[in-house]
Amino acid sequence: MRPRFYCIAPLAAQRTLALPAGAARHVQVLRMQPGDGLTLFDGSGGEWDGTIERMGRSEVTVRVGQHSAIEREAPRAVHLAVGMPANERMDWLVEKATELGVASIHPLITAHGVLRLAGERAEKKRAHWQAIAVSACEQCGRNRVPLVHPVRPFATWIDAPSIEEAERFVLSLADGAHALRTDASHASDATKLHGACVLSGPEGGLGAAEEREAIARGFAPRTLGPRVLRAETAALAALALLTST
Repeated sequence: MRPRFYCIAPLAAQRTLALPAGAARHVQVLRMQPGDGLTLFDGSGGEWDGTIERMGRSEVTVRVGQHSAIEREAPRAVHLAVGMPANERMDWLVEKATELGVASIHPLITAHGVLRLAGERAEKKRAHWQAIAVSACEQCGRNRVPLVHPVRPFATWIDAPSIEEAERFVLSLADGAHALRTDASHASDATKLHGACVLSGPEGGLGAAEEREAIARGFAPRTLGPRVLRAETAALAALALLTST
């Protein structure tokens, strides 16, 4: 596979453009030269052939070639709402969720969450996670970059009217919770068309009041099996189940 680079500027055949700074640095690290081929995508769908025209000290100019309507998206759009795990685990979750085909990620501040972000610090983290998603798309071949939404408190997010997915699940350890695997294996084409939203807690899970509120808002409690998974593992396991069928 040729090196792939995301360009925030819209792409068009025969256009000449300067790569974004991060992509230009990557080209230089790879020791690419004028005449070398690469693949470009702007997130609007498909990908473009490109050829390096000029290498400057800090700028790389590329000529855009033919467009290919190639998509590598999951058959079902799955949105993850996650109580943010601490340390580097959220970085890892964003990277792997992007590789698995997540449609978007909602980072949440929850009762048991250790990571507390607000203001400028929260926006810097969101931008950092969005950059991780871009890099993961470049690596795995996706041509559409999942959106990492701004950090929000659980109570604000659960009230948002934008949660319109046909199916809503909350990962739960409560007795009587049905297996998410069953929902994944019996999903209809219509269900897949409208997608799903999975709510997952941080270390220690969602608070009891949070889980009750989610269920009251139409989130069906679901289990991943008899073992207690780490916060980031649980979210990714649910995503893998729902995007693979």
